Amino acid sequence: MGISGFEPSFLVGVEAVQQAHRPRLAALAGRRLTGFAVVRFVEDGDWYADCPVVLDFDGVQAEVCHTKLDELSIGWNTIDTTAAITGWEWFELTPHWTHQHERLEPFVGQELREVTLLEWRPPHHDLAAGTVTVEFAFASGSLRIVNGLDENRIDIGPADPDYIRHELGP
Repeated sequence: MGISGFEPSFLVGVEAVQQAHRPRLAALAGRRLTGFAVVRFVEDGDWYADCPVVLDFDGVQAEVCHTKLDELSIGWNTIDTTAAITGWEWFELTPHWTHQHERLEPFVGQELREVTLLEWRPPHHDLAAGTVTVEFAFASGSLRIVNGLDENRIDIGPADPDYIRHELGP
């Protein structure tokens, strides 16, 4: 993707994500969301949801990226959001890092209460069953970085009841 420092390690399933990231995700509780970065196109300002969503919690950077139907990568302090995104000469639009996203902006400055992993388990057959979502809970509400079927999606408000919650604890 030409993103400086981005070397994703995609995992499938809640157990794999917990095993790899439980302690670090749980340790984010009590920190403030001090910033974020997403990739948008210079020409039209559209969010390029295939790229990671970078959240900064008082200097600890969590880098969340979904791909395919069920893969999730969480990186830690590796992406340089000040560096230009390169290698896109073949593409008609120019990607760049920005600190603008209407769903993330209201949470900046707030203390994170907890991080939870959510597993999508609807009662009927669904291609997305088993996908893992990362939920960040603040005093004013929650935001989730969801698998939007081969890209990231940001949801806010209460989670759908078809999610199974996997608490991470302290």
